[in-house]
Order: sequence, then C-alpha cells, then structure tokens
Amino acid sequence: MNEKLPNDPVMLLSVVNARLRDYYDSLYDFCKAEDVEEAWVISKLAPINYIYNPSSNQFE
Repeated sequence: MNEKLPNDPVMLLSVVNARLRDYYDSLYDFCKAEDVEEAWVISKLAPINYIYNPSSNQFE
C-alpha cells in the first residue's frame, strides 16, 4: 500500500478517480506512478461496489 493514499474506500475512490481524470491515461499508469498494486486498489473499491471501467478511465 502507498502511504500517500487513503485506506478508507470512499476517500480512496475520490482520490483515484480525480487522479485518473487529471493525470493518468489508465489504472496501470496510475498504479505505476503511485507505486501501488492494481489488485490493492481494486480490492479496496470492490466492497463499495466500484469497478474500473477502462473506457471511461474511472471507477464506476
């Protein structure tokens, strides 16, 4: 886990989607730049029923 990212799923959702929108072309690019595993992000957001949509480059 990246210490800069929130552990709370709702806060994480907000941060990830904002950064995807503003800075990164894909979840892969975000995770590489932020030094975090894609599986960690996905697993943190799954319990609040958000999945990554590559077409919109957002968790929806």
